[in-house]
Amino acid sequence: MSWADLMRLWTYRVRNGAEDGCYQQQNTFAKGPMNMRILITGATGQVGRHLVSQLHQEGHDVRALTRHPSAARFPSGVEVVEGDLTDATTLDRAFDGVDAVHLITFGGDDFEDLSNGSDIVGHAEHHGVRRATVLGGWSRTSIERALAASALTWTVLHPVEFMANALDWAQEARTRRTVSMLATYPSAMVHEADIASVAARALTEEGHGGRTYPLTGPEALTPQERVRVLAEATGTDLTFVPLTEAQERERLRGYGYDADYVEFGIQLATNPPDSSGVVLPTVEDVTGRPARTFALWAQEHADRFRAMP
Repeated sequence: MSWADLMRLWTYRVRNGAEDGCYQQQNTFAKGPMNMRILITGATGQVGRHLVSQLHQEGHDVRALTRHPSAARFPSGVEVVEGDLTDATTLDRAFDGVDAVHLITFGGDDFEDLSNGSDIVGHAEHHGVRRATVLGGWSRTSIERALAASALTWTVLHPVEFMANALDWAQEARTRRTVSMLATYPSAMVHEADIASVAARALTEEGHGGRTYPLTGPEALTPQERVRVLAEATGTDLTFVPLTEAQERERLRGYGYDADYVEFGIQLATNPPDSSGVVLPTVEDVTGRPARTFALWAQEHADRFRAMP
């Protein structure tokens, strides 16, 4: 398996959870009205929920796209519409009357890359959408290619790693008071709410067209350091247990991962991307406030890591 293939699997993990350089495009979108109608795809996901809430609090008309409207829970006043990104024919109602859209690049139950980006972006153009953000991954998909060829003003968001990936540790932390893994490298993971904040600014303000924003948190922490932060947030003893490669393979297989993902896990743990531990100021540059810390994230999710009474 190539490193590019491994990176596509990494994209799967951080989604729910890199393009080569920054794109360049002339930003010709005039400053929009104070109140915009904005469609959020992936609205029930880790980033989407934050983005829906933030834009709604700012007074925008927010429309949330989901395949399962009856199961969605959003603030009062958020319009929920049914649609499936894997079938662009279901999106006409979602795009009708929309000024801007936040897009994801995957769909369906298997989170596969969308192959119908030209259809999705074409629907957006047909309905007069003028601006888009997209939550990108390590490799370019049909969504980014379609946006680059469109008349929309677009911005790509590229998080290095979600802080929410730590939720994978929650069950072991609750039941055994340990976190066991092979990886020991530092990661400058970013809070999902900060990804949403950058998206909100790009959707509602000038100056972000044609840009790819690499997003990190304010610090690069090793897994052992993150476990220590979680222990402080939960007020309980948590121990980091380093694993051998053989033990890591067994652990990953125990989660039900296939052979390709097990291989990815080993390769990532032993040969992480150079960019994983690089802290960037993008969140503060775009939003005007410092990026949220992992300590804050840990406090917000502490109950997920505490042992059941």
